[in-house]
Amino acid sequence: MTRNDEFRLALVGAGRMGRHHMRALAGHPTVRITGVVDPVTAARAAVVATGLPAYPSVADLLADAVPDGLLVTAPTGRHGALVADAAKAGLPVLCEKPAGLDAAEAAEAGRVAATAGIGFQVAYWRRYVPELCRLRARIAGGELGEVLFVAAYQWDGEPPAAAFRTGSGGIFVDMGVHEFDQIRWLTGQDVVRVDARPAGPVTDPAVRGVDVDSAQALLGLSGGGTALVSLGRHFPGGDMAVVEVFGTRGHERLTVLDPADGDATMHAALARQAEDFAALVRTGRSAGAGVADAVAVLDAARQATAQLTLGHDGHANR
Repeated sequence: MTRNDEFRLALVGAGRMGRHHMRALAGHPTVRITGVVDPVTAARAAVVATGLPAYPSVADLLADAVPDGLLVTAPTGRHGALVADAAKAGLPVLCEKPAGLDAAEAAEAGRVAATAGIGFQVAYWRRYVPELCRLRARIAGGELGEVLFVAAYQWDGEPPAAAFRTGSGGIFVDMGVHEFDQIRWLTGQDVVRVDARPAGPVTDPAVRGVDVDSAQALLGLSGGGTALVSLGRHFPGGDMAVVEVFGTRGHERLTVLDPADGDATMHAALARQAEDFAALVRTGRSAGAGVADAVAVLDAARQATAQLTLGHDGHANR
């Protein structure tokens, strides 16, 4: 592999998810992060300490070096503006989920990218977990028969900071979109009905009235089955995610994220996702999520969020 064969990514956003991408691609033989953009001085200093150049803006980055693509890991509210910056520069974009706080923002990001003629992919990394890919193939091949019920659980070890939560769109936009996308992708079906409920107290007073610590949604699927999405921000063992599929001829249960494995599964999937994005840019072909997927998922998240309310005592109620 020569230097010219490398796919050079610039990372925009050196927060928690940005650091995961940096670790996932450290030493990768074909995809390399060559620079990082973050407006926060301390974040840039931490990046520089790892040996990577850091810039306060995309314009500053481009004045120094033009990468092959932009990996957007900034807060969700900035996704649209950063896609627009990339479009002006003619740079393909791999945008972290959900590509906007609502379906309209995701659709606009896709429109801007399409108008500029740049590659645009939404980073739903579960699509690159081999065990999930095999389960999807089994479902598509009819091995499980007709899908009757899907259960998808995602419970984090602890809640993120209040500053993040108040701008994240809430638990269904921040966390639930992974489950909505996973269910749609695995089954090949659309979400046609959403019935959501919050659960339990909100432990951080700073987010009461804005977010909940746990919620569940029962989904109706276009094929006639149902799905359950369960989300929580307090799982003592650490971050976990599980999916279970029941069909008329078979059943499968997968642990997608196991606290005992740490971040290994996610980092391996992030690396495969980056490889697939490079293939999208070079060949026009990708197995990743596109604009239509992002819009459908955010529409389901909007419906679920609209059904959540909070009591004055900090308990979540319907």
